[in-house]
Amino acid sequence: MKKRLITSALPYVNNIPHLGNIIQVLSGDVFARFCRSFGYETLYVCGTDEYGTATETRALEEKTTPRELCDHYNKIHNEIYEWFNISFDRFGRTSDPIQTEIVQDIFKKVDAAGYISEQEIEQLYSPDQDMFLADRYVRGTCPHCAYEEARGDQCENCGKLLEPTELINPYSPLGGQLEIRKTRHLYLNLPAVLPQFEKWMNKASKDGFWARNAIQMTQAWVRDGLKERAITRDLKWGIPVPRKGFENKVFYVWFDAPIGYISITAGLTENWKDWWQNPDNVELFQFIGKDNIPFHTVIFPSSLLATGDNWTMLHHMSSSEYLNYEGGKFSKSAGMGVFGNDCQDTGIPADVWRFYIFYNRPEKSDTLFTWNDFQDKVNSELIGNFANLINRTLTFSYKFMGDTVGEFNELPLLWDQVNPLLKKVVDHLERAELKDGLKTILQISDIGNKVFQEAEPWKTKESDPEGTKDLLCNLIYLIRDLSIMIAPYLPETSKKIADLFKQGDLDWSTVGSKTGIIRIGKPEILFKKLEDDFIEEMRNRFAGSQKDRQKNSSSTEDTSIENQFNHSVDLRVARITAVEQHPEADKLYIETLDTGDGEPLQIVSGIKDYYSPEELVGKNIILVKNLKPAKLRGVKSFGMLLAASSEEGDKKALEVLFANDDINPGTPVIIEGKDGGPAVKTKLKVDKFFEMPIKTQDGIVSVGETALTVNGETLKTKSVLNGEVG
Repeated sequence: MKKRLITSALPYVNNIPHLGNIIQVLSGDVFARFCRSFGYETLYVCGTDEYGTATETRALEEKTTPRELCDHYNKIHNEIYEWFNISFDRFGRTSDPIQTEIVQDIFKKVDAAGYISEQEIEQLYSPDQDMFLADRYVRGTCPHCAYEEARGDQCENCGKLLEPTELINPYSPLGGQLEIRKTRHLYLNLPAVLPQFEKWMNKASKDGFWARNAIQMTQAWVRDGLKERAITRDLKWGIPVPRKGFENKVFYVWFDAPIGYISITAGLTENWKDWWQNPDNVELFQFIGKDNIPFHTVIFPSSLLATGDNWTMLHHMSSSEYLNYEGGKFSKSAGMGVFGNDCQDTGIPADVWRFYIFYNRPEKSDTLFTWNDFQDKVNSELIGNFANLINRTLTFSYKFMGDTVGEFNELPLLWDQVNPLLKKVVDHLERAELKDGLKTILQISDIGNKVFQEAEPWKTKESDPEGTKDLLCNLIYLIRDLSIMIAPYLPETSKKIADLFKQGDLDWSTVGSKTGIIRIGKPEILFKKLEDDFIEEMRNRFAGSQKDRQKNSSSTEDTSIENQFNHSVDLRVARITAVEQHPEADKLYIETLDTGDGEPLQIVSGIKDYYSPEELVGKNIILVKNLKPAKLRGVKSFGMLLAASSEEGDKKALEVLFANDDINPGTPVIIEGKDGGPAVKTKLKVDKFFEMPIKTQDGIVSVGETALTVNGETLKTKSVLNGEVG
C-alpha cells in the first residue's frame, strides 16, 4: 500500500472562513481519517496562505502590519478548525521561514532550466497609494462574461483568469484614480513546459480519477493555448525574488502558495522528501474548490516538472463545486452566509454541521445551503434514520438482554443486504467520493431500521426469545460497523457509540466481523431535534451580511462574561461513588461519579493533600461536564470538579465545592437569573474554561459579579471565603 499525502486548499488568512471554505479542510479530514483507519500511512497538511496583495491591502485598511493581521486571523482559523475536529498532522503558515527557503530553491532550479523569462508590461498604478495595484485589488467588468464585479486576477463568475488591464472600467476599492505604468516582471514559460506537462497530465488524470470539472478545466487551458504567466509582483509583503534587478519585488502568491504544502510538511519533519520526492511510494490527494483548479492542475505541477527533480505529483484531484447560501452566494468579502465562528455560536454540535456539509457536499454540481433543508436532513436522516437505529436497538437490547452480548446466529436476511454495501462504502471513500460514501452508510442504517421494525421484537421477546436475541445481536454488530464507518464524518459521535461496546479503539479491519463485543453500555440520546422556532431564529440571525448582523445586534446582544459563561459551560451536580489512588501520581485521585445519566463517569483530581476518600465518597460536587476528555498521567478524565483556593504566604487553602446531599445528580448549576444556556453544549478545552472568572466573594461563588445557584439556592463555600475557583 502506497503512503497517502493529503492536502486541502490553503485558506487565505485575511478573513474568517465560511462553510463554503470549510468544505475543503473538512473533506481532507474525512479522507485522512478513513485512510488512517483503513491502514494507510497517512499525512494530512494544510495551513494559512498569508502572502500577497489581499493581506497587504487589508493591513493598510485596518492600520496594522501584515504580520499582525496574519497572526490575528491564523489564530481564528486554528480555533475554528479545532472546533470542527479537523485532524491535521500539521496546520502551518506560508509566512514561515522554511517557505522562503523552498520557494526560492524551486525558483532557482526552474530558472536554471531555462523556463523563466523577463517581460516589461503595463500595470495599473494608484498615485494616491503610491503603489502598483496587484490583480486581486482591481475590480471591473469581465471582458468574457460581462460580470461587473470581476477581480483583476480571476472572474468569480466565469472562472477565467485575467490580467487587471483586461478589465473594462477598472477601479480600485481603495479609491482614487488609476493610471497605467510600465514595470518588469518574471514569467513562468508554460508553453515550454507543455510537452512534459501534457504527458504527465494525460496519465495522472486517468490513473488518479480526477474530478470531472478538474479534467474539463485543465483540458480547456491546454486547448486554448497555455500562456506565460507572471510569477512576480510589486509588493513588500511576500517572498523576495532571488534574482538581480528584482530585489524590490516578491513572488506572486499563486506561484508560492501551493509550494506551502511542501514547506508545511518540511516544518513537521526533516524527512519531508520521503513524502514529496518519493513518487514510487506516495500518492498525493488534493481537496480544493473549483475556482482553484488551474493553479493546482497546471501552474503548480508545471513548476515542479520544470525543476527536473523527481517530485511526488498530483494523483487524485477532488475539486468541489460551489456551495451557495439561501439563494445567493457565500462570500467572505461581502460577509454573506454562515461562518465558522457562527457555527459555534448556534450551540449545534460540530458533528451535526459535519453531517450536513457532507450530505450536501457539492461534488458534481453547485448545491444550496438552506436552513429548511438543514433542519429536514438532520431530523430525518441523522436523527430519524441513523441515530434512531442506534437508540432503539441498544435501548431495547439493554432492557431485554442486559449489558451482556453472548453467542448468536447470523441473520442472512440482514447481511445479504448489508455486505455489498459495506464494500461500496470502501469503494466510494477510496475514490474520495465522500458524499456518496455517507449516503451509502445511511442506506445501511435504513436497512437496519427496516429489519428491526419488520421483526417486531417487542412482540417476539416472549414468544421467541432466542430469535429476538439473534436479531438484537446482529443489529448490535451492525451498529458497531456503522460507528467505524461514520467515524471519518462524525468523530465525536462515533466515539460515543464505540464506547458503548467497551472494546477500545476500533478500525476498519473490524468491519464485517461478528466477534469482540461482550458488553454494551446504556445508550443515551445522540442528537437533539432541530425545532421550527429554532431554525427560524437561525435564519433571521444569519440574514444579511456579517457587518449588518453586528450592527443590528450590537445594541441588544448580551456580551457579558456571565452570558458567555452561560452559553459555553455546562455545570452539573454529581455524586462521588468511589475514590481510588492514581497508580502513577501521589497527589491525584481517580473518582467515579454518578451524573444522573445512568452511566458512571470518571474524573481525575489533584485533591489528595486536602481530602481523604472517606470525606469524598457520597458527597455531591460541582462537575464541569462538557470539558474535552484529557489524560492525566495516563488516566483519562472526562470532566473536572470545582474547588475554591486561596494562598496566604506559603500556605494554600483548598475547598471542594459541595452541593447539598439531597440534590439529585444531574441537577444544573446556573448563573442567577439565567436559564442555563442552550440545551446542547459544545465540548470545551480546559484552557478556555480557565479563562472564565469564577471566584468566591465573602463565601458566595460567582461568575463575574453574579452568583451561581443550584435549585434556586446560592452556591456557597465554608472555609475559602475569598479566592479563585477552578
